[in-house]
Amino acid sequence: MSHELKEVDVGPPLPSTFRQYLRSMGPGIIVVLTGLGAGDIVECGISGGNYGYALMWIIAVALIMRYLFVSLIAKYQLCNQHGEGVLDGLARLHPWYAPFLMVVAIVMGHIYGSYMSVGIGESCVAIAGFGATWQWATLWCLVALAIVFWPVYGYLEIVFKVMLALLAVSLIGLAAWVGPSPSGILEGVFEFKLPEQKGEFDSLLIAIGMLGAIGGSLMNLAYPYFLDQKGWKGPRYRRLQMYDFLLAVIVMIVLDLAIWTVGAELIYGTGAHIETLEDLSTLLSKVLGSGGRLLFHLGVFAAVFTSLVGHAVGLGMIASHGYLRWQAGSGPLQGDYRTHPLYRAVVVWILVSPLVWTLPGMPNFVQLTLITNSLQVVLIPILAGGLWMITARRRFIGEKYRNRWWENGIMGLVFFLALFATVGSVKSVFEAVQSLLQRA
Repeated sequence: MSHELKEVDVGPPLPSTFRQYLRSMGPGIIVVLTGLGAGDIVECGISGGNYGYALMWIIAVALIMRYLFVSLIAKYQLCNQHGEGVLDGLARLHPWYAPFLMVVAIVMGHIYGSYMSVGIGESCVAIAGFGATWQWATLWCLVALAIVFWPVYGYLEIVFKVMLALLAVSLIGLAAWVGPSPSGILEGVFEFKLPEQKGEFDSLLIAIGMLGAIGGSLMNLAYPYFLDQKGWKGPRYRRLQMYDFLLAVIVMIVLDLAIWTVGAELIYGTGAHIETLEDLSTLLSKVLGSGGRLLFHLGVFAAVFTSLVGHAVGLGMIASHGYLRWQAGSGPLQGDYRTHPLYRAVVVWILVSPLVWTLPGMPNFVQLTLITNSLQVVLIPILAGGLWMITARRRFIGEKYRNRWWENGIMGLVFFLALFATVGSVKSVFEAVQSLLQRA
């Protein structure tokens, strides 16, 4: 029996004009805004404050690599000879991938939600000037539940595009307001400098960690689910998918460099030390007044809210799919992971359980963000290694679409960078948790 994937003329029509291409974009925006989140704002702002423009090239290189890496994941989703999803391919590689990803999605969903809930609560308190962090966090988690349980995918895209507009006005507006240095940005992006160490880790370790971390986020595995919801199924959508994610990555590069510019202009060389979200907003308030502070918190709100919604949808589907694949073994799935009761249960868990972190006395937003982003790097070798195998071997993806030599080079580079990043990640998480326990 032949396993070659047959083209089926189903799904939305392919665009033929530039305007139609722009209107059709969506899954990539959802994934990159989910990944952008508060972590990028905190880390890019602090990195700009520590190193000025010198390490900007890491952001550009990391996101270009992410484009190539995630596009290879999407290639498996669209072009594999079995007509299956990426998680199914990983389970074909080893059956324990299915329960492993189910458990990881549930656990990491809570951990991701911890800093998102705190971040959205703190930003709303700063914007409104009243209320408590837990009250605002609870309100927006309920709004997120309503959006996630709305069965129409198109509404999800609309929410994310509105939040993208708010993010662009906020972050790009702040960068323009503080007065960026065009020559500094060009040097930072195109001169691959490694400045002297600032803080606990040297710039080389930071560079390796940021490059390696592109494969660690579970949201890389969520992209295929949004492609499926969009109706893009089969190789005929491969080019459209590549344009979709390319536009999304360009947007992310611009937004990341914008907040990096704010850190470079306001913090670098001043001796200021940033530990909390309020430290950043206070500094902006001193330099730009209350308007700059408001603009900053609007950007934080948009970044965190999209992350909150995107993680709930994406990780909920990964957990549900993992469970059904685990139960089915090598046979066909018994049920639809998008409507299975576990999907809704995981969504509620991801959005509601982290609210405990918004109570007084819990770690602050920046501490939770840095710990979470370091912790997820531990997943990279497992994910990157498995994804490399299923996109490189003909028995998984088929002869026609298996990786070429340079694609194997990209996957291999991500995997080996991941091993280096994991060592630094384990060390930083241990030291950060130890520091929090000592303060308690």
